[in-house]
Amino acid sequence: MLLLVAAAAFILTVFDRYGISNDEEVQHVYGRLLLDFYASGLDDRRAFEYKNLYLYGGLFDLIAAALERLLHLDPAGARVWELRHLLSAMFGLSGLAACWMLARQLGGELAGVVALVLLLVTGTWTGAMFTHTKDVPFAATMAWAAFFTVRVCRALPSPPMAGVVGLGLALGCAFGLRVGAVFAVGYLGITVLALSVQERRGSVPARLAFLRKSAVSLLPVALIAALLAALFWPWAVMSAGNLVKAITAFSHFSFQLDTILDGRVMANGEVPAHYLVSYLLVRLPELFLLGLAFAAWVGLRTLPALFRADGRETSCHGLPVILAALLPLGYTLLAAPPLYNGIRHFIFLLPPLAALAGVGLVKAWQSAVRWPRARIAGLAGSLLLLAVHAGTLVRLHPYEYVAYNSLAGGLRGAAERWEQDYWATSLREAAGQLNTLVAREGATGRVYTVAVCAEPFQVAVWLDPGLIVTRDWRAADFFLSPTHMDCDGALKGQVVGKVERDGVPLAVVLDRRMLTGEARRSR
Repeated sequence: MLLLVAAAAFILTVFDRYGISNDEEVQHVYGRLLLDFYASGLDDRRAFEYKNLYLYGGLFDLIAAALERLLHLDPAGARVWELRHLLSAMFGLSGLAACWMLARQLGGELAGVVALVLLLVTGTWTGAMFTHTKDVPFAATMAWAAFFTVRVCRALPSPPMAGVVGLGLALGCAFGLRVGAVFAVGYLGITVLALSVQERRGSVPARLAFLRKSAVSLLPVALIAALLAALFWPWAVMSAGNLVKAITAFSHFSFQLDTILDGRVMANGEVPAHYLVSYLLVRLPELFLLGLAFAAWVGLRTLPALFRADGRETSCHGLPVILAALLPLGYTLLAAPPLYNGIRHFIFLLPPLAALAGVGLVKAWQSAVRWPRARIAGLAGSLLLLAVHAGTLVRLHPYEYVAYNSLAGGLRGAAERWEQDYWATSLREAAGQLNTLVAREGATGRVYTVAVCAEPFQVAVWLDPGLIVTRDWRAADFFLSPTHMDCDGALKGQVVGKVERDGVPLAVVLDRRMLTGEARRSR
């Protein structure tokens, strides 16, 4: 509880320091349009014609848009985005709590605490939870779905109503964010089938009876989930085939976007099957990976229990978590869907992976009871690794989500080889540097134009009044750009500002006022 309180204090202290991601504007517009849909008595249907946002549920964006109107925030001001970041981080805090409780169910209190710590020192969670407003809220709801699936399945065929309601709420909220919630339905269905197979009495009629009673007891889950999904994602229930359309759309992206994998630049539809696995190996902290290795070792040791009648039921209790961690991985390995931005679309894997890693580390500690010196060395090494991981996040703040482990050589080794600041959140700091430069020159009343290699609003929100974002790059006086995918090389100019972490430039500010003729042309 102290760790969660500390995480909440951290969120409240720093939520207003993060830049805006390049997806946030369209997401927030979608939330406003959904709010208009309900305010108009379901007549205003612009939300379902706006870009491809109707393929997503609007739970987060609806809440953000409603709070914006309730608090009377300036739609063009910075407070709207800071509100979104605070709200997203609160979802992230909820996901941390779910991870702790999930690991507790599998391995006890110590495993829960270890899992929570592992997730806290993972930059892909701790940094992303402020700006990944599509991905982290979904990951949090999926973590709760996994928790309640374990709780419900342990008591089948007569689960407690609190667990049933909790599972329905979690699944409904997950569908209210992204169609990927079908994975959670898969975890539940497979686990119920596995439990029916190991049903104690073993006869076919007994197994069928177990399945029938379980299905009846889980009907409220489906009802609650369907109602919430319809509320937060109305497009999905407007036609019987819309859910299938959404699944198909996310399996075959219709746009081209480049990504990078260990130095190879490629289109998102050309990524190899091991893309996600490779990114997990270089993005997860070393102690996290060590915990997963121990968890695999524990899993191999418990395999024989599956073939003993007295061990099957216990073995099935952890099945939803194993499925939550491995089934999406298996999907990417077999289907090789279009992917980009590293593990962004699969952040929902982190809580179940952290839960398994926490259990793995605790089991390794317990197994080493006969070797006290080895335990002390292991504990000391783990604490040292935790200190290193925490130090990395402190140095990278507020860009924790670009953290890489030593397999990639840290952030320095990952530069130009792996995805960097793909959300271009460092442009907020770059805009601040430009504001300072222009103010120092003292050209009162002078107006300068600024080109941006990102969405214009990501910078416009933070610029002083005398600096205007322009789409006419050739005529621009200044150029602000993230260094991701060589975006900063699109225009020439003198470097007058730079956003760096660990010696790696994340964004640059170029002064182009002295350039003339062909030198002003974009690449």
